[in-house]
Amino acid sequence: MGELRGFLAHERKTEENISPSERIKNYKEFSKKLSQQTLEEQGARCMNCGIPFCHSGCPLGNLIPDFNDAVYQNEWYKALQILHSTNNFPEFTGRLCPAPCESSCVLGIIEPPVSIELIEKYIVEKGFEEGWITPKKPKIETGKTVAIIGSGPAGLATAQQLRRAGHTVTVFERAEKIGGLLRYGIPDFKLDKSVIDRRLQQMEAEGVIFKTNTYVGKNYNIKELNNFDAIVLCGGATQRRPLPIEGANAEGVIQAMEFLSHNNKVVDGLAKTEEKLSAKNKHVIVIGGGDTGSDCVGTSNRHGAKSVTNFEIMPMPTTHRTKDHPWPYWPFTLKTSSSHEEGVDRNWSILTKEFIKDEKGKLKSLKTVEVKWIKNEGNRPQLKEIEGSEKEWPCDLALLALGFTGPEKTLSEQLGLNTTERSNIQSNKKYQTNIKNIFTAGDMRRGQSLIVWAISEGREAAREVDKYLMGKSELPTKGPGDLPNQ
Repeated sequence: MGELRGFLAHERKTEENISPSERIKNYKEFSKKLSQQTLEEQGARCMNCGIPFCHSGCPLGNLIPDFNDAVYQNEWYKALQILHSTNNFPEFTGRLCPAPCESSCVLGIIEPPVSIELIEKYIVEKGFEEGWITPKKPKIETGKTVAIIGSGPAGLATAQQLRRAGHTVTVFERAEKIGGLLRYGIPDFKLDKSVIDRRLQQMEAEGVIFKTNTYVGKNYNIKELNNFDAIVLCGGATQRRPLPIEGANAEGVIQAMEFLSHNNKVVDGLAKTEEKLSAKNKHVIVIGGGDTGSDCVGTSNRHGAKSVTNFEIMPMPTTHRTKDHPWPYWPFTLKTSSSHEEGVDRNWSILTKEFIKDEKGKLKSLKTVEVKWIKNEGNRPQLKEIEGSEKEWPCDLALLALGFTGPEKTLSEQLGLNTTERSNIQSNKKYQTNIKNIFTAGDMRRGQSLIVWAISEGREAAREVDKYLMGKSELPTKGPGDLPNQ
C-alpha cells in the first residue's frame, strides 16, 4: 500500500469532457487530460486489500492493486509491465470496458470506488508516449501455423499471444480493415481508430499476418484451412436480433449496427453518406437502452437529428444497489452515458407495437404501449401491457439496438462443428471444438459479451492452442473460471 489512508485524503476523480455543444460537432474523442499528480493521487486511493475483490470482478485478472501502487510511486514503466502481463490491449479496455472491477472495489462499499479504468488508460497512453511499447518478436520459430478467423479483440489477443509463442499466425478478416466491432461498431468519439492502428503496427512488426476482405467460407475456400496446423474461430456474435412486428419492413427501420458501421466508414473515408442511414433533420427513435443504443444516440446527435428518443422495455433502474445486486456483484443501476448527456428523451417500460408507413412505404411514426413487469416468486417476471397507454410517436428513422442472437452459421456448418441453440460454437474447457485442431474464443463461443471477456478468452485460447501444438505452453494463464458448455 502506497499512501496510508490515501482513500481518505483524496476524492475520486474522473476525466472532464468537452461540453456537449462543442463535442457533437465532430467525431473526435472529447475527454480532457488529467495531470500526473492527479493520477498518482488516484492510485493512492487503492487500499491494497488483503482480498482484492477487484481481481474477481475483472475477467482478465488484472493485478489492479499492484499497478495502482506503481502509479502512486511514480513508477509508470513498472505499472505498464504489470498491466501488460494480463491485458494485451489496455488502451481498448481503458476506454470501452464498463469496469466490473470498480463495481467490486472494496472501497466502493462506503465511498466512490478507485478510478481503476482511468488509471489503466493513462498507464498505457504514457507507455505509447514514452516509446515503451515496442514489438516483442519470438526468440524461436516453431514452424507451426495458425489461422485466426475474426479480428476483433478476441482474435487480436489470440494472434498476439500465439505469435509471441513463435507460431506463424494469419488473421483473416472479411471487412476492409482489421478490428472487428472495435473498428466498425464503436463510434470514433469513443475509440479513435488511430488507437487501433498503432497497436496493429506493433503486431505486424512482431510478424502477425493480416488478410482483409477475406470471408472464409465465401470468397476464401474453406478447404484452404487444411493448410494450417490449428484454427481459432473468433468471428463474434453478429446475428442481429430483429423486431418482428407490423411495419418492420418500412423504409427507415434500420438495424443499429448497420447505422453505426456505415457511419464509421464515412468518418474513415471508406464510404459516402447515404440518406437512409443519415439522421440529419429526422425524428430518430432508438429502440434498446444498452451501449449500442447509447452509441446510436451520440451518432444521431452528430448527424444533426431533429429529435432523438430512446425506448427501453425494462423499468428505469435505481440509482443505487438493491438487495438483488449486492456488492461485489455487478449492479444494474441507472447509467447516464456521455451520449445521453448530449441530448435524448429516455423512456422506460415501453413496448413498440407497430411501425407505421406512409403511402410510399416510408416510416412516418410508430405505436407504443406502456408495460409493467409482474414478479412471481420462483418464475421469470411476466410482461403486461397497461391498458389505455397506447401512444403514437413521429419517427423518420428507427434504430434497432436489440443485441445479437449469436454467430452466423457459415463457418460452423461448413466445418461440421457442434453448436448450441443460439448457434454459439460448442467447446470444452480447453476452448477446443469437436474437431481437435479447431478452437474458438470470444463472442462466437460465449455469446454477446464484454470486450474484457473477449480479450480474456483470446489469451486463454491461445495458451490451449500452444499446448495442443507443442505439448506444453509457457504463455501466461490466470484461470478465469470454467465456462460451462453452452
